[in-house]
Amino acid sequence: MTEPHDGDPPPGLDLTTAEWGMWQAFRNGSTHDLRTSHPQRNDPSGPYAWGPERSVRARVVALLLLDGPPAQPGRVAALKLNGVHITGTLDLAGGNIEPYVELKNCRFEREVLVPEAQFTTLRLVGCSLPRLEAARLRTEGDLHLPRCVVEHGIRLTDAHIGTDLLLNQLIVRRDRRGMSISADGLTVAQDFQADMIESYGELSLRGAQIGVSLSLRGSRLRNPYGRRALNAPQLTVERSLYLTAGGVSTYSSGSTPPYGTASTPTRGTRIQRFECEGGIRLDDGRIGDAIDFDQARFIMENDQELSLRRVQTPELRFLGERPQRGRVILSGARVVNLVDKSVSWPGPGGLTMAGFSYECLIPRGHFPLARRLEWVAAATPEYAPEPYEMLANTMRASGEDADAREVQLAKQRRRRETLPLAGKVWGYLQDWTVAYGYRPGRAAVWMAVLWAVGSVFFAHNRPEALKPDEAPNWNASLYTLDLLIPVIDLGMDGYWKPQGAVQWASIIMILLGWVLATAVAAGASRLLRRQ
Repeated sequence: MTEPHDGDPPPGLDLTTAEWGMWQAFRNGSTHDLRTSHPQRNDPSGPYAWGPERSVRARVVALLLLDGPPAQPGRVAALKLNGVHITGTLDLAGGNIEPYVELKNCRFEREVLVPEAQFTTLRLVGCSLPRLEAARLRTEGDLHLPRCVVEHGIRLTDAHIGTDLLLNQLIVRRDRRGMSISADGLTVAQDFQADMIESYGELSLRGAQIGVSLSLRGSRLRNPYGRRALNAPQLTVERSLYLTAGGVSTYSSGSTPPYGTASTPTRGTRIQRFECEGGIRLDDGRIGDAIDFDQARFIMENDQELSLRRVQTPELRFLGERPQRGRVILSGARVVNLVDKSVSWPGPGGLTMAGFSYECLIPRGHFPLARRLEWVAAATPEYAPEPYEMLANTMRASGEDADAREVQLAKQRRRRETLPLAGKVWGYLQDWTVAYGYRPGRAAVWMAVLWAVGSVFFAHNRPEALKPDEAPNWNASLYTLDLLIPVIDLGMDGYWKPQGAVQWASIIMILLGWVLATAVAAGASRLLRRQ
């Protein structure tokens, strides 16, 4: 048996013309391009069949990548294909693939298996494949899947990407478990860009770690089959998470655009908003710079949620379209800056934020205090003091003391609704007299009104003296003030004996004085506790 020459295919492999051209192109590091002159026939997702002249066997591709021939002198071996039909199952599971791999506009007959494989860089651009199995995949460089169409899901569980993961304009449909992209435990050293993708099923990123930013600008996530379209609890992103509007050429500052796409927007580029049909779960996430929902649209059923429980981030930009159904959950979340619009928040029953803390409010557009109080009321179908206290503390810290007092007053009025009848009556008295201590000037007004009314009444209705020889000179104003001010004796009340209407007027003045004094004391006590 004769040994093959260095660089020749092994005997018995029986390469076709298309495969022989691929073999030689691999040794040269050049692109093996089998596209036709008819662009409509080059679409890997199109209806046109690709014949044997454009087909190569997956086992030949695997042989080149796992145990390929040496490069031609002065060249670097690389697999670069364009417009090629790969038949059979490409199985590289557990393999160590050293050559550079770039497949553009290729059609795969069966799924691609690369679990636990190691690549330098893997680029599949504009390809069509039934499924990509890549659990625990490791790359030293990028993993690119821009403009690919994947019919039965992608699995990237526990994969480690050495630089960027780029999925821009990807179209991916669900597998038999309802997952479009399963990437739990994924680690990406730099950017994860998934702009303008279309996902039909659940995109799962539980426990994923992103070294720079995660971008889903302009993407459309749809999962009418399950509860969530994006499931990413315990997600860690060192910089920003973008669920915002975007276009084909919209990328985060300083990032690298995906291979094979333009780096500058073309004239007439259509910008579309991020849209999610189904729930979103970002619970316990740690986002280093910001979570951005600018212009986002959320389409949920009544039992679905946009959940941000216990999220921690310096800035939350809640600037999307108001959800018509479902709930927004902010319980336990901690942010520094809350950037929001009044028209973005859901109405009563659609918002929960028990334990939600923020340090600074940065409204976009018209967001008066009355609307802000409606925002808090929408989050508390049953009375809870924490949202009111948080809002008041934030306004006080920013120097808006008057607004902070209005928030505290609104809290007391809301609390009054939960009290029994006696408590409600006492609450109304405190509100009318001193506004629960948040408007102390009102007490002086009430005192002045009662003093004036009493002075006029007693000036025309003088009571009889108990002992005429010992009674002081009559002074209606001083007598009225002695009745109104409890505890303190001004030396007028004890010398006169009111009867009839005068007696009833005196009793009313004494009662009103006690009510007013008690309300003032309660308000002062509340003020001292705040300080």
